[in-house]
Amino acid sequence: MLIFLTHANHLYSDRKQVRKMQPYPPLPTLIVAALLREQRHQVVFFDCTFERDFRSTLDTITPDLVVVIEDNFNFLTKMCLLENRKLAFEIAQAARERGIPAIVNSSDATGNPAEYLRAGFTRVLPGEIENAILNLDAAFVPPVTDLDALPLPAWDLIDPEPYRRAWTEAHGHCSINLPASRGCPYHCNWFAKPIHGSAYRTQSPARVAREIEHVHRALSPDHIWFADDIFALSPRWATQFAEEMKQCGLRIPFKMQSRCDLMTRPTVAALADAGCTEVWMGAESGSQRILDHMEKDLRVETIGAACDNLRNHGIRACLFLQFGYLGEEWDDIEATIRMVRDVRPDDVGVSVSYPLPGTRFFQIVNNHANWSDSADLAMTYSGAFPTEFYRALADALHAEVRAQESSSVQIKAAWDKVEALRCACC
Repeated sequence: MLIFLTHANHLYSDRKQVRKMQPYPPLPTLIVAALLREQRHQVVFFDCTFERDFRSTLDTITPDLVVVIEDNFNFLTKMCLLENRKLAFEIAQAARERGIPAIVNSSDATGNPAEYLRAGFTRVLPGEIENAILNLDAAFVPPVTDLDALPLPAWDLIDPEPYRRAWTEAHGHCSINLPASRGCPYHCNWFAKPIHGSAYRTQSPARVAREIEHVHRALSPDHIWFADDIFALSPRWATQFAEEMKQCGLRIPFKMQSRCDLMTRPTVAALADAGCTEVWMGAESGSQRILDHMEKDLRVETIGAACDNLRNHGIRACLFLQFGYLGEEWDDIEATIRMVRDVRPDDVGVSVSYPLPGTRFFQIVNNHANWSDSADLAMTYSGAFPTEFYRALADALHAEVRAQESSSVQIKAAWDKVEALRCACC
């Protein structure tokens, strides 16, 4: 078969991502391309990251099948953004107009299959894509258990120059994304896992090091982002990974995501040896009451201990924060602000609670409306404060933590706005 592969994450449809300018190639799409090639299918890949004129390519090649696969390692696609959905629907419509069957795999499609079928897709493939794409007639397809058995992504299908240019012009270096594991074994009640689920599986340290060597030869990145929900869950794995990196003679700086309670372990020393320079952790709140309601299984005091341990090993400690959780009041918000000022993270990412289908939080709130893009930050249910307050709070915390980018006057003005909006709700 001649298969047209693409995705629906267009950089310029997202205000926040344009500001950040940190584009990454769609890994699952490239992995599936490699799998299909192994089965002797012909693959044409259209990268929607920078371009949207997929119709011209469809008219040129006349494929047997159109396949839209989102980057399910990237947190942006887990947010089920309306701009991504809109582009996916445009691709489905274009395929239908040309009489070409189209299938889709994404977090949003898994949670809303009927909408995608109405939009023109002939099939929605839920869960992990690799086994499903090779067994389209199967009623049930299990997740991938042996990640080492998967082929390396078909990196030759992407044009690296737009990515490199975007990165170097904005940041002075070029970063590429890699996965080392799938799944998250923890049970935060707001965290959606529609694709990889709760079963934590990891590639071997040797396989990850081999993939880094391959990417280094093919793309020459200056930096790596490990897109795992939790990178290096096991201290033993982290130690072995550091050894593998030493043996291959590569030391490429990388950032990763983890939990605060995992970064209080000796794991951090091994990560530093392997080249880790930045860790993002889901702190969420400085209020123990809210963390308990989230079923986060985390103590507030662990957040500071993790930040200290990372900085002691020369690694930037960065925190994800979440406001507006059901039952959160001003006292809880103040506790989070105090925590941030006490632990002094190197950076923060601020969001509001966002109920997604398939989570217990969604069942509790019983309401959901998709954000347009990742800058939306709209409250989709009735919280203690309106959307404008939380957006102002995010701006104020970003300004304070990133003080080198903001003047004292700007920081004060940002907090004055927060206080004015808070008082207006009293």
